[in-house]
Order: sequence, then structure tokens, then C-alpha cells
Amino acid sequence: MITLTDAASIHLRQLLLEKSAAEGSGLRILVEKGGCAGWQYTMKIDQAQAEDSLFSHNGVSLIVDPQSLTFLVGCRIDYVESLNDSGFRVENPNAERNCGCGTSFEPKVA
Repeated sequence: MITLTDAASIHLRQLLLEKSAAEGSGLRILVEKGGCAGWQYTMKIDQAQAEDSLFSHNGVSLIVDPQSLTFLVGCRIDYVESLNDSGFRVENPNAERNCGCGTSFEPKVA
């Protein structure tokens, strides 16, 4: 399971409205090779496909493809605003280490 905080769901709802996203759109979270720690998170507004997993909270959805899900099980998605940066943050219990920018990680060895 992947959880979405109240702050993240509120911001995602606003983002979907601002982008005039189609009905059923949500935040797609992808894990791809790259970044300074080996794997990186990518996020975009998208529609779910048949093979995707959906995680909903307060009327908004996270969309995760099967390959990315293996890296994201148990994650918590938050939205953080600070002086230096604002955005969605992934708190990943499957990460051995995270890079300083917060968008790249090294997975724990199984």
C-alpha cells in the first residue's frame, strides 16, 4: 500500500483543477533508472491504464505501474513547502539511502 498525506491530497486536488485534468486523472509516480543514487522518482498528471495500481485518498488518486510498485510498496507521499523548495516528497522505507535532492534513491538489497 502507498499512502498519501492530507497535505499531498489537497495540493494534488488543486493541481488537477489548475491543469484542467480530465476526469479520472491522478498523480502518476514512476521509478526509473537514473539520478545520483541509481534510481529516481518521476511524477506527472496522467490517466490510469489497465495494469496500473490506484491508491486513493480524499478523492484523489496515485497511479503506479507494476514495475514501479515493487520499489514503492509502503511509501508515504507528502507535500512539503519550504523556503528552498516545495513539492511532493516520497518517504520510502525501501530505500537504503536517498540523495540530497530527494528525487533519487538507492534501493535496499533484498
